[in-house]
Amino acid sequence: MATSGKGGERRVVAVNRRATHDYTIEERIEAGLELAGSEVKSLRQGRAQIAEAHAGEMGGELWLFNAYIPEYGAANRFNHETRRPRKLLLRRREIERLKGAVQRKGMTLVPLQLYFSPRGWAKVELGLARGKTLYDKRAATRDRDWQRERERLLKGDRRGD
Repeated sequence: MATSGKGGERRVVAVNRRATHDYTIEERIEAGLELAGSEVKSLRQGRAQIAEAHAGEMGGELWLFNAYIPEYGAANRFNHETRRPRKLLLRRREIERLKGAVQRKGMTLVPLQLYFSPRGWAKVELGLARGKTLYDKRAATRDRDWQRERERLLKGDRRGD
């Protein structure tokens, strides 16, 4: 169960590891989610996938599309659709700013994490992102490999002292 009170930790339910590989994240935004009761129960069991999800505009509001939250077994006939669009809860000014960035600058909104806040609210961390080219991905891999090799070499030098 999520911790309560101030200073508690957020309990992560799902992480989109692919997002940082495919996109350059320029800004991170926290948004609430409008969920059905059976969806919250399923999330509290730690079962969700956001690897193929994205956020976009529909009817002047922002929605989370293609996020998979499996059915909750005890909900019976009151269950939810597993991949239905879910409304994102943000302030109007924030919605307009994000819609403008997506339309004018060619950026996209990618969910990075799905978690419960310390107060127990379901939240999603969105990334305002720009797609990486193949060259960018190769450069990132090369830099990561060099950092790993450098750390290994430095660690080896310390043992010899």
